[in-house]
Amino acid sequence: MKRKIEYSPVYLRQAKKIAKKYPHLKGTYTELIEKLSQNPFDPSVHTHALSGKLKGKHACSLTYDLRVICIIADESIHLLEIGSHDEVY
Repeated sequence: MKRKIEYSPVYLRQAKKIAKKYPHLKGTYTELIEKLSQNPFDPSVHTHALSGKLKGKHACSLTYDLRVICIIADESIHLLEIGSHDEVY
């Protein structure tokens, strides 16, 4: 089942900055979003549950340092933040 991808306003602002800073990641980013919509727990995106103040949310990897924070629901995935490890945690 393909899930709907939803974007928070904060995520959209951060994604715009990431796209300008790392234009070479466009294909990798598109692939990540497609994999998340198909199967958010695909091993290649390294999705894992978060704890502490981010409990109830998940993180997945765009690159070694860039992370996407999201909420995974039955029919949708709400993207909350994107940025470096230090920025989003």
